[in-house]
Amino acid sequence: MIIMSIFNIDTLILGSGVAGLAIAIKTAKALPSKKIFVVTKAEESESNTKYAQGGIAAVWDKLDSFEDHIKDTMIAGDHLSNPKIVKIVIEEAPKCMKQLIEWGADFDQVKNGELDLGKEGGHSANRILHHKDITGFEVEKTLLEQVNLLQNITLLPYHFAIDLITDHQVKDNNTKDNISCYGAYVLNQQTNKIDTYLATSIVLATGGAGQVYAATTNPNVATGDGIAMAYRAKAKIEDMEFVQFHPTSLYQPGVSPAFLISEAVRGFGAYLRNKSGQRFMLEVDDRAELAPRDIVARAIDSELIKSGDQYVYLDCTHLDLDAFINHFPNIFEKCKSLGIDIASKYIPVVPAAHYLMGGIVVDKKGYTSINNLFACGECSRSGLHGANRLASNSLLEALVFGSKIANEISENRKDLIIDEDLKIPEWDEEGTTVPKEKVLISHNRKTIQNIMTDLVAIVRSNERLEKALDHLDYLYQDTEKAYFKSKLSPQICELRNLNAIAYLIVKQSMERKENKGAFYSLDN
Repeated sequence: MIIMSIFNIDTLILGSGVAGLAIAIKTAKALPSKKIFVVTKAEESESNTKYAQGGIAAVWDKLDSFEDHIKDTMIAGDHLSNPKIVKIVIEEAPKCMKQLIEWGADFDQVKNGELDLGKEGGHSANRILHHKDITGFEVEKTLLEQVNLLQNITLLPYHFAIDLITDHQVKDNNTKDNISCYGAYVLNQQTNKIDTYLATSIVLATGGAGQVYAATTNPNVATGDGIAMAYRAKAKIEDMEFVQFHPTSLYQPGVSPAFLISEAVRGFGAYLRNKSGQRFMLEVDDRAELAPRDIVARAIDSELIKSGDQYVYLDCTHLDLDAFINHFPNIFEKCKSLGIDIASKYIPVVPAAHYLMGGIVVDKKGYTSINNLFACGECSRSGLHGANRLASNSLLEALVFGSKIANEISENRKDLIIDEDLKIPEWDEEGTTVPKEKVLISHNRKTIQNIMTDLVAIVRSNERLEKALDHLDYLYQDTEKAYFKSKLSPQICELRNLNAIAYLIVKQSMERKENKGAFYSLDN
C-alpha cells in the first residue's frame, strides 16, 4: 500500500475544455470562498475545444429566429433530439454568447461593427459566430484568461483521472440504484502518485472519444475517459451508436489527428467533386454541399466505395481568394504548406471521426444518474443532438449546460459538506510492475482503432458488428490483465477507456434497428 494525499475540496471538474472552464469560472465567481479544482491530463489548453474551427451557433440576426434554429437542430438530429432541451439551449444561446463576449472573446465583425455571421451545413440562416477559422482556440484562450483572474480556481495540468469514487468503493457493494459519487482517484503524472480528491460536486467535462478510430479530427487526448469512468461507475450511457464523421478532413494518410477543413468552407460556397470532376452532392440531396454532415459523409463514403479512390475533392477555385484567406487563414496556410494552391488546385478530403452524439445521460440541469455527479459537453448526452449534431451546436451546448450546472452548484449545493465518516480506501498498487514493453499497449490501441475503422465506421452491418465484438472481447481480456498487473500510466488507462468506448459503440449499434442520422446499417 502506498501513502497518498487526500484533498478535500468543494467542486471537482475533470476536463479543461469549454465545458469545464465555463463551469469553473461561473461557480468561482458565485462562490468566492469555495475551492474549485480543474483536473486535466495534458496541458491546460489541450482539448477538443481548441481545435473547433467553425464557430458557435446562436440566433443573432433580426432576420433569424429561435423557431428556425430549433427546426434546423431537430432536422439534423433526425427528430431524435429532445424538443424541450433543444428549445432551452437555442433560446439561451444569445445570453451565453453575450457573456462570452463580455469575458473578452473576439468574434469576427463586418465593416459596420456588426458580427460577421457564417452559415454551415444544415443551417437555414447565417448564425455562426466565429473567429477566423480558429474559433475554438479563441474561446479556450478567453476562458483561460478568466480562470487566471480567479484565486479560488486551481488548475492541475498533467493529472489523469483514473476512476470515480462511488458507493462501490466506499460501501463495498455493487448496487445499481441510487449510487453516489464522492470524488476521483487522480494520477499526478509529475510525481507518479495516485491521490484522492473528494468533493461535494463532481463534474465530468472530459470531451469526446474520436481516438477510438484510426482517422479522427480529435486530438490524441480524446479517448473517452469520462464516459468510460461513468460506465464503470454504472451511470446511464446512451446513444453511443451515433458517431458523427466530419465529411472533409484533409487527406493525409497516417496523420493523427487529421486536419479539419471546416464545414464553413462549404458554407462559403466550396463544391465537392469526385475524381471525374462531378459534383456528386447535386444527385444526393437538394441542399447539395450544405446537407447535414451524416448525409454528406455517407455520400463521400459511397463515392469512395464505388470508385476505389482514397479521397474526393473540395473545390474552392471559383471563390474570392482574398475573402477566403480572410475567413480561413489557417486552412489556406495549411494547404499552401502542402503545395495546394486553392486558387487553382482542389483539396483532397476524406471523412474522419469527429463528434460523439451519445454519452453520459444528463437531465436539464446537467445531473447524471449518479448522485453528486454532473456531466457537460461532448462526454454528455443531453438530448440536444439526437442522431446527428447540427454544425456549431457543440460549443453552444457546453456553454448553456455549463451555465446551468454552475447555477445548480452555486444556488442549491453551496451548503453541502463532505461526510467525515466516509472511509475512502487508498489506491492499492501493491504487486504492480512497470511494463517492460509499452509497445504492447500502443499495439492494442492501434488494433482497437483499426477494428472500429474497418467494421464500425460510417456504414455498418450485423456481421461487421459481431466480428468487431469478438475482436474487442479478446482485447478487453488482454487489457484488463495488463491493467491489474502493471503500474498505472496514462497509456494503459487510455487503452482501458478506449476498450470501454468501442464496446459501448458496438453494443448500442447492435441494439438499434432503424437507420437514423449518423447511424446507418446495411441490415436495417
